[in-house]
Amino acid sequence: MGVPGLPEIVPGDDLSALIAEATTGLLEPGDVLAVTSKIVSKAEGRLVAAEDREDAITSQTVRVVASRTAPDGHTTRIVENPLGLVMAAAGVDASNVPDGFVLLLPEDPDASARAIAEAVRARSGCAVGVVISDTFGRPWRAGQTDLAIGAAGIHVVDDLRGGVDDNGRDLRVTAAATADEIAAAADLVKGKTSRMPVAIVRGLEGVVGPLELPGARSIVRLGPADMFRVGSEEAWREGYEAGLRAHDPAAE
Repeated sequence: MGVPGLPEIVPGDDLSALIAEATTGLLEPGDVLAVTSKIVSKAEGRLVAAEDREDAITSQTVRVVASRTAPDGHTTRIVENPLGLVMAAAGVDASNVPDGFVLLLPEDPDASARAIAEAVRARSGCAVGVVISDTFGRPWRAGQTDLAIGAAGIHVVDDLRGGVDDNGRDLRVTAAATADEIAAAADLVKGKTSRMPVAIVRGLEGVVGPLELPGARSIVRLGPADMFRVGSEEAWREGYEAGLRAHDPAAE
């Protein structure tokens, strides 16, 4: 369910206290709060002046994964940002912000989630978890969904490897991305235009745990674990250029 009563968030707001106050009397042990990253960024002053959004995207780009230009001339860049997240436009957001400004993602979403969880637990007396979500596209499916970019007080993955299924077969790869599932489910309540940036997900007592549990950063695939480091056109071009160099070292 959505959490009503939050004001418009501005830089310097104590977001943890505001959420703790707004959820007073609403929480039960085992609840998980899903918080839209935009209000976290606003409270933390991640609003920056940018005459050109593309320049802001470049400033937040660690590595370009893929870049495509549409017939209308608009270019979409899929990049890795400083958080290790691979997403369109590095997560730089220009919607619902003043002209001439853009909003960057929180600098440390896991730390932001812990601060919210600590404040809410202290005020409510309930062991609750927190997920901070943002919107991602998927490489093999149309449309976007919310994923967890920060988390605290929850098991972000339900790792079933080493167990067996109902037929006694070994489970070798099954590890449910619980934090992402929570983020996506909560967005059905929060929506994109409903001005409901926080939602409560109930019935997950087995998911909630100590605040010291690994956060969402632990489920980002980096380095050798990343099987899709570049887009298809980029991979073809890299392979073609590598082939040329192999046949003609002078092409270096």
